[in-house]
Amino acid sequence: MTRQRALDLVRPPTRRRAGVFQRALRREASRLRDRRRVVAMVLLMLTFGFVAAGLLARGEVAGADARAYWAGVRIWLNGGDPYNPSGPFLPYIYAPWMLPLFAPWALLPWDVAWFVWRGGTILALLWSIDWAYRRRPLETAIVVALLGFSFGANLDLGNVTLLLALMLFGAQFVGPRLAGLAWAIAAWMKWLPVAIWLVLAPRARAWGLVWLAVSVVLTLATLPQTIAQLDALFGFGPRPVRLDYLVLLWSFVPWLWRRPEPFDWLQPSFWRARLAGWRGRSADQVAAWRSAPDGASRARRAALTRVRAFLGLGA
Repeated sequence: MTRQRALDLVRPPTRRRAGVFQRALRREASRLRDRRRVVAMVLLMLTFGFVAAGLLARGEVAGADARAYWAGVRIWLNGGDPYNPSGPFLPYIYAPWMLPLFAPWALLPWDVAWFVWRGGTILALLWSIDWAYRRRPLETAIVVALLGFSFGANLDLGNVTLLLALMLFGAQFVGPRLAGLAWAIAAWMKWLPVAIWLVLAPRARAWGLVWLAVSVVLTLATLPQTIAQLDALFGFGPRPVRLDYLVLLWSFVPWLWRRPEPFDWLQPSFWRARLAGWRGRSADQVAAWRSAPDGASRARRAALTRVRAFLGLGA
């Protein structure tokens, strides 16, 4: 049977599908000629391999921090003190009004709850890596490799820090109210995410301050339990350097990757240009303030306008 006759026996839809597959394979093969993508894929495979090996080696010992959240909620629901647990659990150390936030998850049996916690975290982390890789493959692979140990430590312990980092990552794709709420919760739990406020959308910054004020009110309303929380928080004694907190740097990736040059701020010339611009604007404003009769009131109005614009409050 000749090749032409064999092709004639193939149905046209099957032939079209084969053509689609061939074009897709050629396109993927062309990507492999890009050395940057090859290096990025090798880095990601090595990082994922080391993290997976570490998680498998730990086995059933993993999940100590997640178990503390799970047990804290169950002890609280049974009328006990989650900050001084009697069982083989670490104490719950976050704000008392946050216990209901963990409740729907903590009502699951531990094996199921741990699977949902770790599985959901891995899926969210892979989504964030996919988003970043599609825009800057090599830079994403390098950052993931540098943060690989922190990713693995959080996935092993089940610490909420990685979830907070991913929540702040996703906060840069949602509306201002939800973004502000995510930032306020993360900042009230760990404090280090306060810096992410500067890279949120202007309106989200304003809502973040609103939700942070709500957090203060809720903390004062649960003051006796808040004192117990502080005792549990500072009762551990001296702690080692928390390298697992480095995962919070992952929250800056959406803001950085949308910039034309994500790492230009590492160059001294960037800061020299910024400093020169700030000095020039400051000198112009001081000169205008001294020359105008109502210079002081104009300066106050200009400062208020800049603050309102920074918070997305309009004119």
